[in-house]
Amino acid sequence: MSNTQLTVPFAEAMTRYEPIIGLEVHVELGTNSKMFCSCATTFGASPNTQVCPVCLGLPGSMPVLNKVAVESTIRIGLALNCEIATWCRFARKNYFYPDMPKDYQVSQYDEPLCTNGWLDVTVATDDGPQVVRVEIERVHMEEDTGKLTHAGGATGRIHGADYSLVDYNRAGIPLIEIVTKTVIGTGPLAPAVARAYVTELRDVMRALGVSDVRMEEGSLRCDVNLSLNRPGAGWGTRSETKNVNSLRSVERAVHSEIERQAAVLDGGGRVIQETRHFHEDTGRSTSGRSKEQAEDYRYFPEPDLVPIAPTRTWVEELRATLPEVPSVKRARLQSTWGINEFELATLVNAGAVELVESSIAAGVDAAAARKWWTGELLRVANERGVELADLPVTVSQIARVESLIADGRLNDQLARQVFEGVLAGEGDVDVVIAQRGLAVVSDDGALLSAIDEALAAQPDVAEKIKSGKIQAAGAIVGAVMKTTKGQADAAKVRALLLDRLGVSE
Repeated sequence: MSNTQLTVPFAEAMTRYEPIIGLEVHVELGTNSKMFCSCATTFGASPNTQVCPVCLGLPGSMPVLNKVAVESTIRIGLALNCEIATWCRFARKNYFYPDMPKDYQVSQYDEPLCTNGWLDVTVATDDGPQVVRVEIERVHMEEDTGKLTHAGGATGRIHGADYSLVDYNRAGIPLIEIVTKTVIGTGPLAPAVARAYVTELRDVMRALGVSDVRMEEGSLRCDVNLSLNRPGAGWGTRSETKNVNSLRSVERAVHSEIERQAAVLDGGGRVIQETRHFHEDTGRSTSGRSKEQAEDYRYFPEPDLVPIAPTRTWVEELRATLPEVPSVKRARLQSTWGINEFELATLVNAGAVELVESSIAAGVDAAAARKWWTGELLRVANERGVELADLPVTVSQIARVESLIADGRLNDQLARQVFEGVLAGEGDVDVVIAQRGLAVVSDDGALLSAIDEALAAQPDVAEKIKSGKIQAAGAIVGAVMKTTKGQADAAKVRALLLDRLGVSE
């Protein structure tokens, strides 16, 4: 193939290469204060209003470790089947970049708090759901960096920008990094496994209550490492796609990087070890900076913080606070809802399990809740390129629509139009119904008039029905639905029609 080829089709790449992936997930903990100071952690506050001498690294300031952050990290480690260290400490990671006001980051280097864990994930295949165990190398604590905004350029990157602004509100927020071991043997399932892992991890964090894991706000971010190798050959050179910020994009980043690297290798080129930036609009990544030379961060033990030495008693007390494991919970819900593994996998892949569960708790029938979240609403989410939970539709609105359907004031066709209006920002359910005039036509007189009109237009159908061909009633019911713009109750129209013709089922 030509050296100038940019990508190789995914299926074709899979015939020649084996993908090897590794995922580094950063989770901002939902503590009220920062890791080493008492500054607030409220998202969206005015720039540089949640800072102090400690998180700005001013001379003479001294850090104090956030106990809740340590407890949350231990609970995360336990939930991920990790070993909890009996002794660990922080280190200074020295690098010079404007988003770190201290010119170093307090992190854990060779002595993390949690190690050697695993998380099982389920992916859908043509042969049914498949469980893949993703092994976890470490879970360590560190502080987040500030946020840079590059203005004046076309890409939002520092290259080409006229100037950059920095907000240090995020600097010092407790950050957990969860690093997987190398994931091999997944083949063409690699993109789905990556997405399933981050999805499962997000569900675990949410169940633990340690983070809001809002990817759109940066409280959960994923770095995707990927390399390709030919079967039987040594491992290839990896790239690292940084700060991927949606579940869909995690999958797309793996998919597109496989296609890109395959093209490089097919063309006789060499994959460069580098960081890359993923672009949501194109589904592709562009080169960031080379990492072919090992960076020397000059780690050394943080002199202003004492080591952490969790006692076994403390660890077991925290273990007792762990909630039901999301995978166990899903198995329970599968049994309760009476659905098969494929239907459950559909809910999981759509990120709809908690939404369906909340809808049921609000009084919605289980089948109806699944229908809306994995049908019409999932279609809209896919069209908009957002997660299902990020749609501007609430559980209470689902419950309201279903109650109106149960009362005979809406049907499924009208309900879809109601959700269309809600999603378009036209207001709440009842407001959309009133503004669009979407109530079901229930007046018998109006329906009989429409039935008579349809019968007059299709007299032969009436004769067929009278002769016993009841299925022919569908033509008249369809005509009435068209006349009423879908606002009639089809079952009621059918009953009125048969009664009009003196025919019984």
